[in-house]
Amino acid sequence: MGDLLNLERLAHFSGAALLAAIATATIHLHQCRSYFNQIRQNFIAYQRQRNENSAESSIKKKTKGEGANPDDNTFVIGFFHPHCSSGGGGERVLWKAIQALGELKEGKLMDRRTNKSKKKSVSTSADDDTLNHCKNLLVVIYTVDEPSATYEKDLLTHVRERFSITIPKSLSLHFVHLHEEKHLLQKSKRLTMIAESLGTMKLAWCALSAVTPHVFFDTTGCAFTFFVARLLAGCKVGAYVHYPTISTDMLSLVWKRRPTYNNDAKVAANPIVTCAKLIYYVIFAFLYGLVGSLANLVMVNSSWTKNHIQYLWKLSGKVHVVFPPVDTKSLKVLPLADRENMILSIGQFRPEKDHTLQLLSFAKLMENEEIKKSDVKLVLIGSCRGEDDRQLVDQLQKRARELNIQDNVEFVLNQPYPVLKDYLGRASIGLHTMWNEHFGIGVVEMMAAGLVTIAHESGGPESDIIQSPWNERTLDYSNCTGCLASNAEQYAALMRRIIKDGSSSDLAMKIRENGRKHAEQFSDEVFMNAFKGALLSSSLLK
Repeated sequence: MGDLLNLERLAHFSGAALLAAIATATIHLHQCRSYFNQIRQNFIAYQRQRNENSAESSIKKKTKGEGANPDDNTFVIGFFHPHCSSGGGGERVLWKAIQALGELKEGKLMDRRTNKSKKKSVSTSADDDTLNHCKNLLVVIYTVDEPSATYEKDLLTHVRERFSITIPKSLSLHFVHLHEEKHLLQKSKRLTMIAESLGTMKLAWCALSAVTPHVFFDTTGCAFTFFVARLLAGCKVGAYVHYPTISTDMLSLVWKRRPTYNNDAKVAANPIVTCAKLIYYVIFAFLYGLVGSLANLVMVNSSWTKNHIQYLWKLSGKVHVVFPPVDTKSLKVLPLADRENMILSIGQFRPEKDHTLQLLSFAKLMENEEIKKSDVKLVLIGSCRGEDDRQLVDQLQKRARELNIQDNVEFVLNQPYPVLKDYLGRASIGLHTMWNEHFGIGVVEMMAAGLVTIAHESGGPESDIIQSPWNERTLDYSNCTGCLASNAEQYAALMRRIIKDGSSSDLAMKIRENGRKHAEQFSDEVFMNAFKGALLSSSLLK
């Protein structure tokens, strides 16, 4: 009887403790929400005061003040993109999205004439609240760049020169500089994914403590920031996902004990460590799914990414495929014929891009006696984000010397868009080697420019871009848009055939023409249309 009473007391005590914990958590959550809401209201009040001051100034100067909007810049969308000044494909998506918001502010909704997708278009019906919020938009960008007196001007000039993107002047931009918290993004040598995710959560807290927007929009894949933005700060959350932080493919690689850039050979060789890492990955995938499901609107860049995100973020609702924007308009004017025997690679210098495979493939090509060595050149063009990327370039240059191909390999780093375009107009073959590339903007750019593009047989290039590949077993190449390969031998064989036949052969010209035509479905106009449609059909602007 005494034991039974003790058990009942323990149950009552446990229940009371649980209720007390829930009540305490609720109080802290309410206080947290109030804290961020006050920051939001203060920022809005500041914008209203600026509007009033501007209106008064117009009256004093006897300029036209009619039609002034007292609510201008009072609906805030904050973009979490710490490296917004970089020159990669992710940054192009960011600035094109901001350009789309500028057009929405000016009342330019979807242009159905540019919707060339065969998929059913998203409804663009917008209620009065949505239209008012569009009219009152202000964009905040959270960055780790250091501030300067000319930061905004210099950055917008860089965006215009690098991406050919001009932000409408009607859209006001406000930058929150988090350079003193830049260390939070440093890579960890142990438990990398969890450590980096915690770092992004801390950075998001700092960002939202400076300016709390109505809508928090992540364009970098930092899903754990959703917890801070939605649960703690009370923001609506939008996401454009380039690549899932973890995927079933990654779990499969660990299970198969296959060494890759993110699965060290020593780990792969040890079954006990592999088992521990697999458990770690499963736990992280579960947490990643929980925080990802907090998003109100999810856009992804490819069918491959969509399949993984739908599997992991089971509660997030509809996932919209919005292909990244590619400047096909300026590239399709480049001539198709009379190309040099230049093989071009486009992409940031990061381990996952597997530039080493490009060097190995090129080395195998150069071993072929049918190839005149002095006429063939491999050019690797891309940007370096920091010291780690520069060290990788040094390693690649060393590898080229070891393979004795250094005289035929050129590295072009951090150059503006006109330089890239010049190479695209001269090269004959485009090379892409990243396994499970989420999409492949560089692949589309090369196709639009008229290169015979050879991409890795996986991820976005396989599922969305080169859907009709050519290889030496293909008899009818009338509909082929490019080539797919998965190892150095396959890459070398495909390059050898294109070079041997000549840059203006019937085979090469047909692939160039088809590739350029197919690239049109990934144009800037299609992206703008799809981005606006997904945004207007969601609850973010309501």
